[in-house]
Amino acid sequence: MDLTAVALLVSLISVSLSADNAGGKARSCADVRQFYSGKGFTLNGVPQSEISGEHLRICPQGYTCCTSAMEETLSNLSRREFEGLVREAGRSIQASLNAQYRTFDTYFLELLNGSERWLEEAFLAALGDLYRPNAGVFRDLYADLRRYYSGASLNLEEVLDEFWMRLLERLLKASDPETASLLSDDFLECASKQTETLRPFGDAPRELKFKLVRAFIAARAFVQGLNVAGEIVRKVSQVPLSLECNRAIMKLVYCPHCRGLGSVKPCINYCKNVMKGCLANQADLDTEWQSLIETMLQVASSFGAEPSMDTVIYSIPVRISEAVLTMQENMEIYTSKVFKACGDRGEEGTPSSISEEPKKKASTVTALEYKPIPKSAARLEVQVTDVSSKLKEMQFYWIQLPSALCSGKTASSTNGDKCWNGITKASYLPDVMGDGLANQINNPEVEIDITKPDRTIRQQIMLLKIMSNRLKNALDGNDVDFQDTSDDFSGSGSGMCADHLCVRGRPPVFGPKTDRPKLYAHGPENKRVKGSGNQIQPSVILLVLLLATLLLRR
Repeated sequence: MDLTAVALLVSLISVSLSADNAGGKARSCADVRQFYSGKGFTLNGVPQSEISGEHLRICPQGYTCCTSAMEETLSNLSRREFEGLVREAGRSIQASLNAQYRTFDTYFLELLNGSERWLEEAFLAALGDLYRPNAGVFRDLYADLRRYYSGASLNLEEVLDEFWMRLLERLLKASDPETASLLSDDFLECASKQTETLRPFGDAPRELKFKLVRAFIAARAFVQGLNVAGEIVRKVSQVPLSLECNRAIMKLVYCPHCRGLGSVKPCINYCKNVMKGCLANQADLDTEWQSLIETMLQVASSFGAEPSMDTVIYSIPVRISEAVLTMQENMEIYTSKVFKACGDRGEEGTPSSISEEPKKKASTVTALEYKPIPKSAARLEVQVTDVSSKLKEMQFYWIQLPSALCSGKTASSTNGDKCWNGITKASYLPDVMGDGLANQINNPEVEIDITKPDRTIRQQIMLLKIMSNRLKNALDGNDVDFQDTSDDFSGSGSGMCADHLCVRGRPPVFGPKTDRPKLYAHGPENKRVKGSGNQIQPSVILLVLLLATLLLRR
């Protein structure tokens, strides 16, 4: 090879590596030293002036104010800061979801407590001494309703059936106190089996069950959805950075300081590509996250549809009072049919003055009629409007996160050619990548193996699907059991709901219901190819071409 040509090539390489070193004179590192100490690090070993950067493993290897130790320290700092930003963004969403949960939970329990107080006051005034010994039947009903809403493993239809059976037993005994002790368990069991045919309570049980079950299934699924969403955000926000992402973040944030360009902000598209690469797995939550939010919006909207949720809950005393009146008005006909089907209970009693008294007082109970309270309706409307507004705000959270993290930290569009592009102060030419793991195959800033999705995030995607399905079933009045599939993935809890919301490991009070559908999760198949996108610097290409030309001239 011509010695002159070789000398020229070496000279070009030297010029390329010291492009920022004006006139070959090393610049002062005073600004970098001030920045570095401001981060709380010691200045021991920090250069006073620029040094050659061949030792750098992440930042461009031109003249630099950073040693290998400084580069490693700043790389670790960039990782902690970036993970902190992601967690902080997640905490903001969690706080919003938790606030919506607390507000709705308080409102719903106030409705339930108000309904119970109204029933107790009305029945106590109407029935007096007859109500007191039987008050436990009604209190147990409301207690079971609260337990179901809070996540207990109860079958709500069976809870209501059990309530009506207990109420029937008490009314049968109250109809003739003199012979109440003669009612055997076999007789009462037989009498309860006749209810479907004889319908002693009229249409009240059926009407109450239809409306109440739908309202409670929707309310329970809704609060579980709020908790699941918050827990998913928490877990995903704690996913650690990959090594390649850590390198990209360091190059974006602190390599400009090492190059003496600390005042130059990153190019906007450069920042977006780094963030989209680092948060590629998180962006894959978007489809199922939007589906969950959309379904929750539909459930929230259903609360105000006729009959509204507050109307249904306050109608419990009304339906019960109607049932009691119907039973007492038809007591003689009902008991005669029961005796015919189940046999005589013993000495046939005659109606006593005590049994007549409830009839008179029951007529007062039947006057119960729910009249919507303006404040209650307005409060429900506020609840629905507020929660819907908050949910809509976070609907596109996962795909907006990269831009949100770049916001305020990048150069303006008017300074597109005066920003940090990962190499120097110039414009950034590559296109912005799409969202999600599959779209990062050609990301020039972050090398990603798209065939290896993050395990934790895939688990959360599955939980989103399961919760969305539960909410969709709730809209149709179906209570689908939640299958905790987290053990199939990582052995950790699913985050289905907070400890105060779910009652775990508790057998159904009235036995399992075998005809309800079960929901099982199957992991997605990933049939994608691995890709990487290493950016080749233009100066390197130029030098390679020049070398090839010289070799061909030999």
